[in-house]
Amino acid sequence: MMNKNTALVVFSGGQDSTTCLFWAKKHFASVVALSFLYGQKHVKEVDLARDIAGRAGVEWQAMDVSFIGSLGRNSLTDGTLKMDEEKPEGHCPNTFVPGRNLFFLSIAAVYAREHGINHLVTGVSQTDFSGYPDCRDAFIKSLNVTLNLAMDEQFVIHTPLMWIDKCETWALADELGVLELVRNETLTCYNGVPGDGCGHCPACKLRRQGLEQYLARKAAK
Repeated sequence: MMNKNTALVVFSGGQDSTTCLFWAKKHFASVVALSFLYGQKHVKEVDLARDIAGRAGVEWQAMDVSFIGSLGRNSLTDGTLKMDEEKPEGHCPNTFVPGRNLFFLSIAAVYAREHGINHLVTGVSQTDFSGYPDCRDAFIKSLNVTLNLAMDEQFVIHTPLMWIDKCETWALADELGVLELVRNETLTCYNGVPGDGCGHCPACKLRRQGLEQYLARKAAK
């Protein structure tokens, strides 16, 4: 029997998924966090995910899915590949890990089914999707239907950040009372630097731009 009061959060330990973790805590009686080891160079994010989940008082588990990173070449799992700092014209940046969200959500759904959970939460955003096709709303809706058909269940994939940008994501973290935690204790940086990060990788630049916009907007009120 599915438990409509429990949500499973796909949890990286970064800004977006941490905001979603606390969003889930606000909207569900019980929350479970699931992190993945996929050969990422910034694997420290998983240690931070464990610590944040502990502070949030939610059950946490990590799964080794290293095969994902070995299926294709990308700069998040291949240290010999120079990272794209801007989106190349006409195709995905090489920070895109093909199939990552497809695998993460499919595995999360199987885990959820075995634990009687039908609500899944992920921090993808079409507004700030960086050219990653598996962050788009059409993909999530399509996968939701596919997972329901594949397992004859009624999963609901929640995407609280889908239509908001990084500035609004910071605003949501502040509204949830975790702005400082997200700013100082999460890891978004592709080079593995916690907090404000390295400052020059694509993830850091997007995060910093959003934070500056939000702090300026907040100060102007």
